[in-house]
Amino acid sequence: MKTRKIPYTIHYSLFTIHRPFLGFTLVEILIVVAILGILASVIIPEYRNYTQKAKESAAKENLQMLRSAIERYAIQHNGVAPGYDSNTGFPVPSLVESQLKGYLQKFPENPLNDTSSILLVSAGGSFASEPYLTNIFGWVYKPQTKEIRLNWTGTDSQGVRYYDY
Repeated sequence: MKTRKIPYTIHYSLFTIHRPFLGFTLVEILIVVAILGILASVIIPEYRNYTQKAKESAAKENLQMLRSAIERYAIQHNGVAPGYDSNTGFPVPSLVESQLKGYLQKFPENPLNDTSSILLVSAGGSFASEPYLTNIFGWVYKPQTKEIRLNWTGTDSQGVRYYDY
């Protein structure tokens, strides 16, 4: 078996050392990793801001669709908001979604917690000062006033509470 010699020459001058290319040195790899880390530290926060703004925009859009559907339903049902049982006259949470089916292609989810269930404010009651059970309910709805709110804590990128949208 023939052995192949790799030419390796070192010239003793200040600036030239010739060696065959055997791979990258540790310093070269560390420099590339440092540059990638710096780029990632700049890009990742910007990406998160865009995804958060997209969720905020989707939440506003979904609220507008729901409010519009609630108004159209009430207009066609002599001012009675969706959610009321026609037999008893009492609000029933499960009725809201079924009554709005003809006014929406699909009942929208809260994009911040990915739930579409509705928490009804009882007759004569008022909205709580803070969102309630955000992992279960996506929306808080008061049939008496036809108001619907986003059920999520915190503030958006403009400093407005999600619950106050």
